Amino acid sequence: MRRLSSFRDFDWVLLGFVLVLSVISVLEIKSATLHTKFHGFDHKQIGFLATGLVLMFLISLIDYHRLLDIVHWAYGISIVALLAVLAFGTKVLGGRRWIKFPGGIHFQPSEWVKLVLILAIARYFWGLAGRELTWTDIAKAFAMVCIPMLMVLKQPDLGTSLTYLPILVCGLFLGGMRFKQAAIILLVVALLGVGAWKSGKHLKPYQQARINAFLNPDTDPRGSGYQIRQSLIAVGSGGIWGKGANKGTQTQGDFLPIPYTDFIFAAFCEEHGFIGALGVLLLYFLILMRLIQNAQTASDLPGTFIIMGVVAVIIFQIAVNIGMVVGLMPVTGIPLPLMSYGGSSILFTFLALGIVMNIRMRRFVN
Repeated sequence: MRRLSSFRDFDWVLLGFVLVLSVISVLEIKSATLHTKFHGFDHKQIGFLATGLVLMFLISLIDYHRLLDIVHWAYGISIVALLAVLAFGTKVLGGRRWIKFPGGIHFQPSEWVKLVLILAIARYFWGLAGRELTWTDIAKAFAMVCIPMLMVLKQPDLGTSLTYLPILVCGLFLGGMRFKQAAIILLVVALLGVGAWKSGKHLKPYQQARINAFLNPDTDPRGSGYQIRQSLIAVGSGGIWGKGANKGTQTQGDFLPIPYTDFIFAAFCEEHGFIGALGVLLLYFLILMRLIQNAQTASDLPGTFIIMGVVAVIIFQIAVNIGMVVGLMPVTGIPLPLMSYGGSSILFTFLALGIVMNIRMRRFVN
């Protein structure tokens, strides 16, 4: 009876919004890959979503306090996994990001590290609750996040590594970092960023090209600026109502690069227009509002920290991906949550939602 009672507290409304967005994802992937060699990826996406749903329900049954108790072991295993990627990972398109297992299964540890970091940061700041943060406390939090972040940058995978930052920022904000400390950190980061950009030593050539293309895509319209230009054309050509499924010239004509992953929102805008884009953004808004509501009703501080960490990552990924599609941000390869094709991203999102459900189901437990 206790388990049935717990599932009665499951956030079925949140799950409903997530499933609607997932169905939209499958239909758009099917349309975007219809006349390409990637046709059939929509079936794989259904498999990822089904697996994610099962994992979500399973992890919701495990008390999240037990996950917090073993998070230091999970963190250690994550570091070992990232080292394994650097040592003998599979190299694709210049990046070594996956570990290949028998049966053609590819495991991307960097995606799972996000979940571990959310739990680790929540556990860390829970232990510091009730006192002001010192510079030593802040330095330890930075080290906890920056060690795996630098390892992922080494792969190189700038996009995924950047998704670790909102976890750190959220933890510091909720942990009670003072305004003066935040201002000093921002100043130091800005100075380091300007120095790195001027020297160019810490950026790969393709990363510099992407930033240059973002600043002025017309300087190389057939090279580094091609992706942004084609994305803007696709979004603009959709108009108010869109051209209809399977009718987008940029998408179906193979002008829009990788329309089933990084630029799936551009493909969706071309086929379903401004109204369709607003519908997707509304779904994201409703999902985020439900998550924040669950954070507010969590029974303890770590529960709130965990859910807000999930919110921070999702908001960051939505903002960067859509910003990239409409030319407001450089191309970084960050997937759009629950929309872009990809097993690791989908499974991370559903596992994170499973932990959110876990916290919600135990919100009345003292």
